[in-house]
Amino acid sequence: MFTPHVPVTNPTQPPSVWAIDEAHSPLYWFPRDCPRATAWPRTEGERADFRRAFETSSERVHAVEAAWRGRMVACVLYRYEFEPAPFRPWAEASGQYVSSDAVEPLAIEPVGDLLALHAAAGIELRFVPNLWPVIDLVVAGPWDFSIVRTHLAAPRAAF
Repeated sequence: MFTPHVPVTNPTQPPSVWAIDEAHSPLYWFPRDCPRATAWPRTEGERADFRRAFETSSERVHAVEAAWRGRMVACVLYRYEFEPAPFRPWAEASGQYVSSDAVEPLAIEPVGDLLALHAAAGIELRFVPNLWPVIDLVVAGPWDFSIVRTHLAAPRAAF
């Protein structure tokens, strides 16, 4: 059973249970508390700039500090399926939904090897020594992005 709660990182949020749609689920293919930066173009117009800025042919880039690689390999992550009725779109992030009611999963299944999931989805997964240069690049462009748990990232290094 998932019961509504106020997240520590967003204390102004009403108590809720969060869910994410299938298209945005790769944003959560990481161990708990893993700091990360992810980015992807939303339109054909953003695609060329995205590929040039990230020097990639991939449609998505996910970056994690190299210190988390072992935890990514060892992580056992589960996917929970919920009845959609109690959820409504969360206005603060695309692809996310909230419920103010407690919800019971309809199904629970392990998602498998996180590195293999990224590869199979065509997502470029980068292990970087410091996350901050990627974060700077992620927020610099017009593409969509997600940045999570920066308070747990290594300090910004002087470059």
